Amino acid sequence: MTELPVPGPPTRLPRRALLRGGAAAGALLGLAACAGPEPPAAPSPLPAGPSSLPGAAPASPEAGAAPPAPAQGPATELVRAHSGRPEVALTFHGAGVRALDRKVLEALAHGGAKVTVLAVGTWLAQYPDAAKMVLDLGHELGNHTWSHRTMSRLSVADQRSEIERCRDRIAELTGGPGAFFRQSAAQHATAEQLRLAGAAGYPRVLSYDLDSLDWTDPGPATVSAQLRKATAGSVVSMHLGHQGTLTAIPQILADLDSRGLRPVTATQLFA
Repeated sequence: MTELPVPGPPTRLPRRALLRGGAAAGALLGLAACAGPEPPAAPSPLPAGPSSLPGAAPASPEAGAAPPAPAQGPATELVRAHSGRPEVALTFHGAGVRALDRKVLEALAHGGAKVTVLAVGTWLAQYPDAAKMVLDLGHELGNHTWSHRTMSRLSVADQRSEIERCRDRIAELTGGPGAFFRQSAAQHATAEQLRLAGAAGYPRVLSYDLDSLDWTDPGPATVSAQLRKATAGSVVSMHLGHQGTLTAIPQILADLDSRGLRPVTATQLFA
C-alpha cells in the first residue's frame, strides 16, 4: 500500500515495545497442554527472519544462550548422542504452575542433575521470572514454540511465528535465543521445521529418543520405569508441571547413578 506524504518523519514504536505487546497478548492465550485442544492462532508481531533485540544484555556462557545467529541453512536434528560418554540429557517441556515447576528444578539441581528446559513462550509471558529461575538453578533454556500447537497442522507462516515469537521472548529475558529449538507435539522435526529453525538462528533442533510418558500422569513408578530404558547418549522428553514427575525424581536419579549414567544438559551431551 502506498503511504500518503506526511510532514516530517513518521513516528516508529521501539522494537522492544512491540515485543512486550506481543508477549502480553500471548499470556492471555494460556498454556497449551501436550494432549489438550489447540488455542486459536495468534498473529506474529514480528517479521519473518532472525533478529536481535537492541539493548539486551549478552547472555552468560552458563545460560547456554548465544546471540541470535544470522539466517542460515536447515538446522541439524539431534536425537541421541554417540560420544560413548556415560551421560544422558533430561529435557523438560517448560510450562506449568511456577511453584511446582520450581520444586522440580530444585529437586534436580539438589540431586546433581543439570537439565535442559525447552520453554513454551506463553509460560515465559505468564511468568517473566521463569527464565531466570531455570538459569539460576544451573539448568539451560531453549525454545519450545510460542504456544505448543501441533506444528504439522499449521501454515508455514504460523510455524515461523511460533518459533520466532518464543525466540524473541527468550532473547528479551536472557539476551540470547536459547540453546536449542524443539518442535511441539511431535518427537521429530519435519524438513520444513528444520528449515525454519535454521532461518531463525538455531543450528540445532533437539528431538529425543525416549519419552518418559510423564505428561500422561501415569504415576511416579511408571515414569521411573520409563527412565530405566535410557542408555548412554539418550535424550529424554520430560515435563514440568506434573506432580508425578516431581515425586519420581529421587528414584530416577538414583537409578541413573546406579548404572553409572550422569544427567547433563543437552549442550554438554552433544559437546
